[in-house]
Amino acid sequence: MNGHTVRFPAEWEPVECVMLAWPHADTDWEPMLEEVRRTYGYMIRALSQCVKVLIIGPECPDKELLPDGTVMENVIYTPVPTNDTWTRDYGPLTIDVDGMKALADYRFDGWGLKFGADKDNFATQRLCEAGVFKAPRINRLSFTLEGGSVESDGAGLLITTTDCLLSPNRNGGMSKAEIENELKRDMGLHTVLWLKHGSLAGDDTDGHIDTLVRIVPPGDTLVYVGCNDPEDEHYAELCAMRDELKELRRADGQPFNLVELPLPDPIYDPDDGSRLPATYANFLIVNDTVLVPVYGQALKDRHALMAIGAAMPGHKIVAIDCRALIRQHGSLHCATMQLPHGVLG
Repeated sequence: MNGHTVRFPAEWEPVECVMLAWPHADTDWEPMLEEVRRTYGYMIRALSQCVKVLIIGPECPDKELLPDGTVMENVIYTPVPTNDTWTRDYGPLTIDVDGMKALADYRFDGWGLKFGADKDNFATQRLCEAGVFKAPRINRLSFTLEGGSVESDGAGLLITTTDCLLSPNRNGGMSKAEIENELKRDMGLHTVLWLKHGSLAGDDTDGHIDTLVRIVPPGDTLVYVGCNDPEDEHYAELCAMRDELKELRRADGQPFNLVELPLPDPIYDPDDGSRLPATYANFLIVNDTVLVPVYGQALKDRHALMAIGAAMPGHKIVAIDCRALIRQHGSLHCATMQLPHGVLG
């Protein structure tokens, strides 16, 4: 953005609201709708206790599925047509432009044309037109980018993966250098770090960074998924990713501090037996609270919660059972999009 000072904030910067989409029958959730709506109810309760919650979708949340303790005055519902519930990937990316908030609205094509996205792709535009968002919208529908594919330190450094951003069904006519230049221009970046290894079995996103590696405050530490079982199909790839992370450098030239998370024990789809991409890295930082996905695995869950707590001292760590979400190959971070102060109307 020539002539403007642009910055892509870090997730841990002050947040006013979190956006999510209520599951409805005209989605892949239909066979387990009641179960996944209960999970969303627990997510909404946890979020409403610290921020506003913007819920979109064609159906209003069932009040009986919002558990006791939900702060109802913090829950906002706006009817918007949706294909699915993964707002991380079709929600707006908030950008600072000359110190003011703006909403970068990128094209969402169903993770490389795998799934229908005609409604999700226009969710941000519809919310702006309805006056739900007051921040100006930047039309970037000429460029495909999902929120789960990029991780920012808020100071000009971004981490992403080659498998996702170089996928031919996203921006296939563009080279790696061209894509990097787009990101630098749009987000005011000085550095883009690319990872070549690490994608998880069952991952429809082609290796979103938010399933693998996260930057945590103040920006000098990476929390990542490891694997210590040579018999696991992920062992070689995750070890190669760990080696890549050791070679990455911060803007000051120093290596990142590295905190390893366990890989959950295998979880399989009960219908077709395929492995699902369960990961503890798919947590959400909301001000001084961190919502962490867990999967009913006592030892692994506890290990992950302790590691994330140690990486972010002073934050409240809240576990959310995401066994329902993982059935559709996503988890907690995938289902949410943070909105800083200055975005809501």
